[in-house]
Amino acid sequence: MSPRPTAVRNLESTEVEPQAPASVTPLLPLADPPGPGVAPVEPVATPPAIPAATPVPPKRKRSTQVMAALIAVAAVGGAGAWLLGRGKESTDDAQVEGRIVSVSPRVAGQVSRVAVIDNQAVKQGDLLVEIDPKDLDAKLALARADLESARAAQASAEVSLRLTEVNSAAGLRQARGSLTQAASSVQSTRNAVAQSRAEVESAQAAFKLAQLDLERAETLAKADAISRADLDARQARFVQARAALSQAQAHEASTEANLVSSGGGVTSAEGRLASAETAPDQVKAAEVAVQASKARVDQAQAAYDLAALNRSYADVRAPIDGVVSRRTVEQGQLVGPERPMMALVPLQDVWVVANFKEDQIGRMKAGQAATVQVDTYGREKFRGKVESLAGASGARFALLPPDNASGNFVKVVQRVPVLIRLDDPAAVPLRPGMSATVTVRTN
Repeated sequence: MSPRPTAVRNLESTEVEPQAPASVTPLLPLADPPGPGVAPVEPVATPPAIPAATPVPPKRKRSTQVMAALIAVAAVGGAGAWLLGRGKESTDDAQVEGRIVSVSPRVAGQVSRVAVIDNQAVKQGDLLVEIDPKDLDAKLALARADLESARAAQASAEVSLRLTEVNSAAGLRQARGSLTQAASSVQSTRNAVAQSRAEVESAQAAFKLAQLDLERAETLAKADAISRADLDARQARFVQARAALSQAQAHEASTEANLVSSGGGVTSAEGRLASAETAPDQVKAAEVAVQASKARVDQAQAAYDLAALNRSYADVRAPIDGVVSRRTVEQGQLVGPERPMMALVPLQDVWVVANFKEDQIGRMKAGQAATVQVDTYGREKFRGKVESLAGASGARFALLPPDNASGNFVKVVQRVPVLIRLDDPAAVPLRPGMSATVTVRTN
């Protein structure tokens, strides 16, 4: 069989669009049949007629309608979201914050017992750690002994003060009396001296008279004008007058010696009086000694109280309610005030710190309502209020705050910490460090 003509093959290989199928014109019969040895010619299809205007396919029309509907839904959703978000500022740069209280011993020593474990909830005043108290007990006993000794010294000083007051007053009176007595004795001695001098003068006169009588009697006796008896009598009166003169002179010397002695007594009495007149100073010195003893008692009392206080520090107790965290102490370990043993986290006192952009806090102020979503609890919302705004952005509190000293300035939106206090922090257990999302209503 002979091959088909080229024109026929080209027509058959031509692709026809499915949207507009071509109309086929029926073939006209040949006038004369082909002769022998000649291959019959197959009918040729007429090319499709191109219409003047192609109608829009139904599928493209549906796509346009769907697109328009999506745009309308997006517009409505965007408008709704704008209306719902109007007057609200949100950020997911927020976290739960709380206080972490480090627990350190007040005194150094060896741990005898650890009474808590990690993550244990404790109440204020619960025992956490016991420190061996033997050294503290010894210091307390020493302080007690010092206190008793100081109290005894104070009692002795007070007794000495009372004795000084009594003795000084009595001594002053006695010294004054002695001075008066010595002065009287001097005056009496002076009178006795004057009397003795008068007696001496009288004895001298009597002696001279007896001497003259004796001389006259001796003269008369030589002339045998008087008797021997008269001579002897006058001679006896002479001897008696001489003895009386000697006695008067001796008495005068004695009274003069007594006068000198009385003058020394006055001087001694004056000295005793001067010493007794220092009684106020002695009393004041005794009072100062009492005050010093009281100060020593106060000092010993303070040392005793400090020793007793240190003894009480042997039992380390929880300062607040919280959860034991970061425990590093073990039994037998040597501890001191310079190193914390554990930390307590009070879960009842937590808040949220939200780091808002600086262009979000223009209308934000304390007291505005806030909504908090914590990642731990999914979509559950917690109500709260804005308590305060930080005094500076977070970057200003960095170890190395940014400073445009080089002149290459790149503006970066800063974030300002905002403190959110929950209305009911005990509703669910929140722990510091949890991530949160915060929305603040600013209208």
